[in-house]
Amino acid sequence: MWTRTSGLRGRYLHWAITFTSVVGFSLFGYDQGLMSGIISGTEFDNEFPPLAGDDIHTQVLRGGVTSCYELGCFFGAIFTLMYGERIGRTPILVGGGLLMILGTVISVASFGPHWGLGQFVIGRVISGLGNGADTATIPVWQSECSQAHNRGFLVCFEGAIIAVGTFIAYWLDFGLSYVDSSVAWRFPVAFQILFAVLVSVGGLLLPESPRWFIIQGKENEAREVLAALHGSTPDGEDVITDIALMQADLKAMEGAKAGWKTLFTFGKTQEFQRMMIGCSGQFFQQFTGCNAAIYYSTLLFQTSLHMTGKLPLILGGVFATVYALATIPSFFMIERVGRRKLFLIGFAGQGLSFIITMGCLIKDNEQNAKGAVVGIFLFICFFAFTTLPLPWIYPPEINPLRTRTMAASASTCTNWICNFAVVMFTPVFSASSGWGIYLFFALVNFIAFPFAYFFYPETAGRDLEEIDIIFAKAHIEGKWPFQVANELPKLTVQQIGEYQRELGLDVPGHHVERDSEKGDIGMSSESEKEKNNHSE
Repeated sequence: MWTRTSGLRGRYLHWAITFTSVVGFSLFGYDQGLMSGIISGTEFDNEFPPLAGDDIHTQVLRGGVTSCYELGCFFGAIFTLMYGERIGRTPILVGGGLLMILGTVISVASFGPHWGLGQFVIGRVISGLGNGADTATIPVWQSECSQAHNRGFLVCFEGAIIAVGTFIAYWLDFGLSYVDSSVAWRFPVAFQILFAVLVSVGGLLLPESPRWFIIQGKENEAREVLAALHGSTPDGEDVITDIALMQADLKAMEGAKAGWKTLFTFGKTQEFQRMMIGCSGQFFQQFTGCNAAIYYSTLLFQTSLHMTGKLPLILGGVFATVYALATIPSFFMIERVGRRKLFLIGFAGQGLSFIITMGCLIKDNEQNAKGAVVGIFLFICFFAFTTLPLPWIYPPEINPLRTRTMAASASTCTNWICNFAVVMFTPVFSASSGWGIYLFFALVNFIAFPFAYFFYPETAGRDLEEIDIIFAKAHIEGKWPFQVANELPKLTVQQIGEYQRELGLDVPGHHVERDSEKGDIGMSSESEKEKNNHSE
């Protein structure tokens, strides 16, 4: 089984898992920056003449060539949603990396204006399949191999590293823009292979998630991996404690197979609500305007801000540099400030930034265009330390063990299909209304703010099992989950067990009732109706 650790234990093993995770997500960011520089370059247009020009047909074609990658990612995430729990975390990483290598080779070997363009698109779709599978798996794998006190930091790190991948791509595109041959675009596309090889090797040499082993009923393997992660022994107290927590979580789900229908469970376990919360984060991440700015920054500087020559590429590189540097505060804030407050800060700041950009572009002149650039840069600063990493951290934390892989994959699917839509319509929208697109994204940010306020509970510093307790208490007591999370102190292992018994989360066949007069929580036998609802 996938228990090999390559001789690593404790912090060194955690570092290796983190390195593999961040390389996978840097590839995600690399592709975001890659197409921005390539698609506005002369050598790419010379190879594929249908992409040259400024008419609406060309804008739609550009959007399609760029966004086809996201379509592949969407179906890769769908595959993980369907088969990820059965296959495992690390085999998915290996397979995804190999698909990315294959797709990249097909794209790089494209020649000719028509068949070549079709081959380039096919290669991008295949690469997308691999990246979609990996990005749906990596946050779950990372979360399940991490401890509560640093889980947010580590997953935040892999989310923030997306910006580093974008930074590398922008400046690589700029440097090669001086090359008068197809190497100007073939080399940046081929460079993705390095990232994909590292992800595949990491998946081969590092262990499977201990929680996945527990789900599969392989306790010995789970003990072995946990012992390596803790730098302990399979019979160590810390290992035994973690195993007990995971088994208690699974025991609560006895009698209900974690299939597709499980995602639509309501009641005290709230699988559906928790899945939708995770998906909403990815939806808002895309429709708040990030990829309109990242994928097409150079085109936006050309069309909306009327810049010429190398200036759009240079400004795009500066944009990517600011983007990467602005992720640094998230490393310090993700645990101290918390997920919920950072979401709120992000949505408010991003919305106001785009209001500045929109206001400057209503009256189109050179002086106002400079103000619009300030708004775009301000947006990316807010986005980088808030809405960039948070939607990747939240789904693995917010969802229960039995649906964690499926729900996290569903949120990733949401990311990719929304990503596809935004990348597809941005060139056409921008060409039709220079300022209207920024008004649209600003309004989405302002809508996201109250949604996050009421529906997003704080998960920072909590064990994954505590989140089940928060949602169960919220359902039973008729409160918002964020209210319960604010009131409930950090629980010890013993307190988690007590709450699970008190709320009926560890005893199949029981549910919890609240005495309407006293407000006390008590146990009773589960009614036939509750059984049917739970099994569905």
